Amino acid sequence: MNRKLSTTTGDQIETEKSTLQFFSETIEVNRLSALAFFEAGEEFFAGQRYYWQNREKTFTLVGLGHAYTITSQSEKQRFDDVEQQWKKLTQHVVTNDQALQPILFGGFTFDPENGVTGEWEGIPQAFFAVATYQLVMRNDHVYISTNYIAEQENPQVFEQLCKKRDELMHTAQVKALKTYSKPQVKSSFEPYKEEYLESIKQVTSLIRQKEADKVVIARSLALQFEEAVSSPNVLSQIILEQPESYLFGLEYQDKLFFGASPERLVKVEDSYAYSSCVAGSVKRGKTAEEDEKLGQSLLNDAKNRSEHQYVVDMIGNTFKENCSSYDIPSQPKLLKIRDIQHLFTPVEGQLKNNATILQLVKTLHPTPALGGVPRNRAMEVIRAYEPMNRGYYAAPIGWLDAEGNGEFAVAIRSALLLQDKAFLYAGGGIVADSEPQSEYEETLVKFRPMIRALGGQLHE
Repeated sequence: MNRKLSTTTGDQIETEKSTLQFFSETIEVNRLSALAFFEAGEEFFAGQRYYWQNREKTFTLVGLGHAYTITSQSEKQRFDDVEQQWKKLTQHVVTNDQALQPILFGGFTFDPENGVTGEWEGIPQAFFAVATYQLVMRNDHVYISTNYIAEQENPQVFEQLCKKRDELMHTAQVKALKTYSKPQVKSSFEPYKEEYLESIKQVTSLIRQKEADKVVIARSLALQFEEAVSSPNVLSQIILEQPESYLFGLEYQDKLFFGASPERLVKVEDSYAYSSCVAGSVKRGKTAEEDEKLGQSLLNDAKNRSEHQYVVDMIGNTFKENCSSYDIPSQPKLLKIRDIQHLFTPVEGQLKNNATILQLVKTLHPTPALGGVPRNRAMEVIRAYEPMNRGYYAAPIGWLDAEGNGEFAVAIRSALLLQDKAFLYAGGGIVADSEPQSEYEETLVKFRPMIRALGGQLHE
């Protein structure tokens, strides 16, 4: 293996609590299964792991253990809190080699003003972690970083951490990756189904009265399993079945939030930003001919095109404010994934000097595809009529490094796993002519990726 070293040698990071130093060692290793490495942490790091793979499959990230965590409970400042703490922590980390970059991974809640507890109780409004053991796959190269953050260097502790890293690598390389069976679903139910259907009527009425143009209303589906389901199991299922999506899993104590999202919120690479406008959807056809017909009907559907244009306009305005130049195609195209096809418009631009990825995330969230138009009024309506708390569903999840590069997806097609239970989430944009039954049926289509992964009954 090739060994690389990146350490701070006396550079100090001032925090409110103490003066910290960032010690890190990165090694390049032979090809290694990312899921096997995640699985190798089951005994010692359950509840402190994460998994991420981009849609292009050119970047995979796995974290085991917490070298450092950043949280925020602020309703108004959580994006700024995370950014400021991360900048402070990494201000003396200097490297031009991407393989040596420490990475921060995590997510935000959809709405910090939502007071409903339920299955999300105890989850911070923002939660991010620097992993003790960080695996990065970039194209054909695999790197494992051991991160240690402390007030002063302790060679013995760092030596023990590196010894544990070698044990984890050995386990991941030598032991055969488990073959997981689909979870066995004992029962399922739809929390607040009647309240959801009634909310569509109420919200439609508000829109007809010109109180909003569009409001996204979501609901949940709960599954009860025969026994507790492990994080590696559900990740193995989505890796197998949803390869064309952003794949993610974030553990927090006894919970795993995971999903297979088709939607990029924003990516920043070398001060160049990319985003995706994804809104408007229809199911996949059973034949290529039917699939083409459904796709064309989506492209020509006035309601879906109108919903999509709200997103294009909002993301376009954000790029106009934050970029010195930007590009938006004039017409959407189709984004086809296993169960659903969407209207899709890519946006990209050169960032201004003061623009950062977390400031873009702050400005973009929630897009009209997940919140509504106008944003503030739509959020008020969601709080009033949506009976659940979305938690991290439909919110930004992703990573950033010390140089400001990173990527966030919109956490849709997602679920929260709590040992022997799972809560699945889906929603749709409500406009003046929305009908409760058709909106309900649209959520059934959007539940399909997670139902399939978790062994539930698909609605044909």
